[in-house]
Amino acid sequence: MSDLRKVVIDETEVEVDGAMTLIQACEQAGVEIPRFCYHERLSIAGNCRMCLVEVVGGPPKPAASCAMQVRDLRPGPEGQAPVVKTNSPMVKKAREGVMEFMLINHPLDCPICDQGGECDLQDQAMAYGISDSRFNEPKRAVDDLNLGPLVSTTMTRCISCTRCVRFTSEVAGITQMGQTGRGEDAEITSYLNQTLDSNLQGNIIDLCPVGALTSKPYAFSARPWELTKTETIDVMDGLGSNIRVDTKGREVKRILPRNHDGVNEEWVSDKTRFVWDGLRRQRLDTPYVRVDGKLKPATWGEALGVAAEAMKGKKVAGLVGDLAPVEAVFALKQIVDGLEGTMECRTNGAVLPADNRSAYVGTAAIEDIDNAKAIYLIGTNPRNEAAVLNARIRKAWLNGAEVHSVGVKSGDLTYETTDHGPGRRMIKGMIEGAEKADNAVVIVGQGAINEGDGIAVLGACMALTEKLGGKMMVLHTAASRVGAMDVGAVTEGGLDVALEGAEVVFNLGADEVEVAEGPFVIYQGSHGDRGAHRADVILPAAAYTEENGLFVNTEGRPQLAMRAGFAPGEAKENWAILRALSAELDATLAYDTLAQLRQALVAEVPHLAKIDQVVENEWTPLPVKNLSAGKFFAAVDDFYLTNPIARASELMAELSANAKARAETKIAAE
Repeated sequence: MSDLRKVVIDETEVEVDGAMTLIQACEQAGVEIPRFCYHERLSIAGNCRMCLVEVVGGPPKPAASCAMQVRDLRPGPEGQAPVVKTNSPMVKKAREGVMEFMLINHPLDCPICDQGGECDLQDQAMAYGISDSRFNEPKRAVDDLNLGPLVSTTMTRCISCTRCVRFTSEVAGITQMGQTGRGEDAEITSYLNQTLDSNLQGNIIDLCPVGALTSKPYAFSARPWELTKTETIDVMDGLGSNIRVDTKGREVKRILPRNHDGVNEEWVSDKTRFVWDGLRRQRLDTPYVRVDGKLKPATWGEALGVAAEAMKGKKVAGLVGDLAPVEAVFALKQIVDGLEGTMECRTNGAVLPADNRSAYVGTAAIEDIDNAKAIYLIGTNPRNEAAVLNARIRKAWLNGAEVHSVGVKSGDLTYETTDHGPGRRMIKGMIEGAEKADNAVVIVGQGAINEGDGIAVLGACMALTEKLGGKMMVLHTAASRVGAMDVGAVTEGGLDVALEGAEVVFNLGADEVEVAEGPFVIYQGSHGDRGAHRADVILPAAAYTEENGLFVNTEGRPQLAMRAGFAPGEAKENWAILRALSAELDATLAYDTLAQLRQALVAEVPHLAKIDQVVENEWTPLPVKNLSAGKFFAAVDDFYLTNPIARASELMAELSANAKARAETKIAAE
């Protein structure tokens, strides 16, 4: 039951939950309170004192609004609602005093600071700062930290808000940052000068309210007002994190998270945030045709003509890569169906039933993890497969959820789990020992279903879900997988059956598949990766930041990715290439624009029109079969190198090498 209380804030009466802090109540009343240390997703520190307010009838001094709850306020002498003032002379003087203290040691780096233009301290100093300082002492200087290749540090600017410390220890689940010393000797530092070992460390750049922590790859490359900002969707994993892509001219300069409580809250993984340098390296920017064993540049007309000629009258197999938007998959499927060919999107070997959405997506929403009291991880390591989802599981664990796992050790995660063993048959024991639990969530990873008895594992997981009275989620690692399954880009029997006897393979950005010698290969993609090396015709396509596209995330939520820039050279949008190819095949697709394509797509798969909604799936359990012996194997071996864009990134290569070195090096005590 909520404990509603009335409170008067700046002469406006509001009714709020008594458990709310005053800073939250003020926000509900539409009053913005300045803050440096407070953050709604972190624990309350109460150490910057910028959020001071006056509580009428309380002690004769201002109160920190982030650390006082509404229920702690005393009513007036006749039972009136308590009164809080946020703009009284007392508050103004107190905040100006705090700001003066903040600026005693803060250097005047604004002209050269990367945070300039986006700095909370700069903004608050405009409102509460004074033109000169009463302090003549020299400013304190602090040594910078080496946190690794992602986060640049200028610790002299640090105001000790401890947001970075709280984020790394509470959300990311690492304990490498802390504060040492007292008074003027207090400083934020890392334990034994370690670099940060987390897939989420880049988020401390957003959290830092000053320029102490900034982005090392982005440093000195642009000012915020020079950038064009585009709100879009991430495709580095199956989560569909909401992001903002900032471009300067034709180049992506940085990628930032957008808040979406239902998907990624306001965090993104380091791969999502820093992969942008891979968008301009190893790009395919002109069509190629293989002549006498060598790839030669060609015009679009020549390349499409050769591709069409090769496809006519042949058995064609279409392969769908991990980064393909739904529209391109739908267009390719129409072309391949017209040629009576086969399609396959489950290129990692995942055994997913094509006509049962509750089995290939599940019934759980990502938000269901927040209130879960029991979480079962089956053949998945979410720390590598969906780092932001892993932080959500950690939050549930901190709130009392029990986490059970099969096929992944507790030490590989950022929370403790009850380990039921590495093998498939352990699920049977889990089913027998399972009891009904409040809001249980079973998360099935690709590592559990990418071998022959994947359907049996799925059936067992669905039986476990029913026994627990909870919901199930299939955790996908490929951004395109759910959308491709929705449009039916599958062949009964999987990848081997789809490729069997194929004379032509149309590879839509599938760079994780080895195509054997023999078939004629047409590759359509953005990067010169493995798929392009094997190709006989290369059709250069736009990357995810260069075209509008629809992606369905791991919980079945359709989301729109928007174009932030243009593809290099002669590269075109994926759907447009396929539309042009259909004309060469004398089987022209019935749409000339992306809007018409989407109308045709929605007519065939209506739920794809429900943008940003989690589509409810009818629960259709699979039969429980005998499980084979054997262990589950990780679906993601290297977090940083999972797709062609990441493999083209120099920074991702460095991070991957650092992670390998860290895993091999033993510390002295061992």
